[in-house]
Amino acid sequence: MAVNETVKYGIIGVGMMGREHLINLHHLRTQGVVVVCIADPHVPSQQLALELAKSFDWPLKVFSGHQELLDSGLCDVVVVSSPNMTHYQILMDILNHPKPHHVLVEKPLCTTVADCRKVVNAARKRPDMLVQVGLEYRYMPPVAKLIEIVKGGTLGQIKMVAIREHRFPFLVKVNNWNRFNSNTGGTLVEKCCHFFDLMRLFAGANPVCMMASGAMDVNHKDEIYDGKVPDIIDNAYVIVEFDNGARGMLDLCMFAEGSKNEQEISVVGHTGKGEAFVPESIVRFGSRMEGRDGVQTLKTENRLIKYEGLHHGSSYLEHLNFLSAIRVKGAKTPAADLNDGLISVAMGVAAQLSIEKGRFVNIEEVLDEHNC
Repeated sequence: MAVNETVKYGIIGVGMMGREHLINLHHLRTQGVVVVCIADPHVPSQQLALELAKSFDWPLKVFSGHQELLDSGLCDVVVVSSPNMTHYQILMDILNHPKPHHVLVEKPLCTTVADCRKVVNAARKRPDMLVQVGLEYRYMPPVAKLIEIVKGGTLGQIKMVAIREHRFPFLVKVNNWNRFNSNTGGTLVEKCCHFFDLMRLFAGANPVCMMASGAMDVNHKDEIYDGKVPDIIDNAYVIVEFDNGARGMLDLCMFAEGSKNEQEISVVGHTGKGEAFVPESIVRFGSRMEGRDGVQTLKTENRLIKYEGLHHGSSYLEHLNFLSAIRVKGAKTPAADLNDGLISVAMGVAAQLSIEKGRFVNIEEVLDEHNC
């Protein structure tokens, strides 16, 4: 694709996150980006997206289903931001469509490892298409800075990665689809695939086994939908052992609105330690040799960000990076690819299984194709 050629986008699923993508893409309009069509069976979501697009002076073609959008031939790139449980069928339909469409799919890739594997295998047959998974937390300025520090070797060989997310409960989504494990894959898949992805990046390794403890202790207990009470956990501790000897720990609490930071990340190597704080956007790092007095504190920012949005500018940078990969196809691969999506889901599934079984779960138990 020529550098100056307009890239036409379609968005499948224009609920809260789909409209967030629409706004981010509008802020990339000077880069030759335009959204030309959307697909969503939910009429109120369609209308909200149309109102947004009208304010951007972007006329949209509206479809009720994704197949019609694909068959229209209107777009070059598809953003999949529909509910988690719909990702598999939509992705398979995109990958099996005669017209190639590059794809940015929201996390999680799919809700099960088996479905992720089928998507990965189908994508291998489509070298004419790029697929990126929306694991955008790696682009948040303080997280990106900490990744840079780790990759630069300042902290030595990484031994421990601890990630704390203390936040508000899950938001209300269309038809309350996100209240049930069968739709989301479970909280540790739906929410925490982001953090398992970051752990792999920081550790520079793949997971071997996982142990988790969690429950639904506070949130959603008084909610009933079609006679059913939600079953999504609202807090957990997860321990991860990696194949290079590093360890990871996740501390998740979704009834912790009284927190200064939503995410706190600590990465410790054999010679130093680094920390990142979101949304304070602060990074601290120091060495064992210099001790507490030598700890440096940086306020991080990325001047490329034109829209902060819901994720501190990371969605904007995700789109910017994916656009550059599309324009130089073959010379640059997506930053978060299908394997990253698969492993982040597998880690979440293993953690959920660990809670259910009350034991360590080897990652091969969930990755084994015979069990998928």
